[in-house]
Amino acid sequence: MTQRRVRAVYMRGGTSRCLVFHAADLPAPGAERDRILLEALGSPDPYGRQLDGLGGGISSLSKACIIGPPSRPDADVDYTFAQVEVKTPRVDYTGNCGNCSSSVGPFAIDEGIVAAIEGETVVRVHNTNTNKIIVAHVPVAGGEAAVDGDFELPGVAGRGARIALDFVDPGGARTGRLLPTGRPLDAIDGLAASLVDATNPMVFVRAKDLGLAGTEAPQAIDDDRALSSRLEEVRVAAAQMMGIPGSAATPKIAIVTAPTGFTALDGVAYTHDQIDVVARVISMGNCHRAFALTSAMCLAVAARIEGTVLRECSTAADDADVRLGHPSGMLPLDARVVMRDGQPHAERVTVYRTARRLMEGFVRAR
Repeated sequence: MTQRRVRAVYMRGGTSRCLVFHAADLPAPGAERDRILLEALGSPDPYGRQLDGLGGGISSLSKACIIGPPSRPDADVDYTFAQVEVKTPRVDYTGNCGNCSSSVGPFAIDEGIVAAIEGETVVRVHNTNTNKIIVAHVPVAGGEAAVDGDFELPGVAGRGARIALDFVDPGGARTGRLLPTGRPLDAIDGLAASLVDATNPMVFVRAKDLGLAGTEAPQAIDDDRALSSRLEEVRVAAAQMMGIPGSAATPKIAIVTAPTGFTALDGVAYTHDQIDVVARVISMGNCHRAFALTSAMCLAVAARIEGTVLRECSTAADDADVRLGHPSGMLPLDARVVMRDGQPHAERVTVYRTARRLMEGFVRAR
């Protein structure tokens, strides 16, 4: 059977990789579109390698972005994020990926969807998963999205051109409420947990309540089957409480602790005074080797809300970046939370990423 050719660009966005498609080159949303995404990335693969596709066998390397004309007057493009599960034939659209969001602006510029402005081009992106606007400030050189720069992103080798992403009004992206239960702190399976929805819904629990230091290597967390099982049970229970059951991708769950020294995966040592909070996030059953960006943004917002476990653990001042220590290093994030009618309201979160176009052409699908 002849395989169809589907135009695509393979990109790195932050600490993730993704296939980026024009919406016009794919079938309408539904089973046929999902089948193409699954085949392109090599899922389902019971061996967990995605050997028959372009995925990398872990959640951060099994993603797709679909870019189309804007459906809102305040946006330049629509962007739909797809999380492709590795071992099962499922495509999840319940949340966004902050890392992949950083690839959308460069893609739009290089594809001629948005006119390039030398120096910096601002691309207003409508994420259809969350119905939120992301303002991407993309460096431009020679009429294309710039790649070279001096910004170092932990988890990515080398340096690149810094892309600033403003996530506007990120609260309630999935549930409609910044605090889905109306409380900054809940109890789940004997654990204190903060359920927060900003850019993506998250569950935060203390490392010490699980008998952990919070600085464990991702592989050590993945190898602890009892721990993984308990975290998944807590995550599923939290999803019920948040009103979003049935997804393996959202909410995600993170283990947090107060600043403490640790050594990153590249061997660089960080002292407690270089960071404000330490955390590990579980994505699709695996501990992330860095920290999922939308999860990090939710963490930064949660650190500004009184009564959350993040507020308790974080040493960040309200007018300073939240410096997140994660397995690959330190990530600064800026979040602004104000009180409205007696409730916390997230106005924005700003993060910094790099992105690069790796390959362009066609993927093949039966």
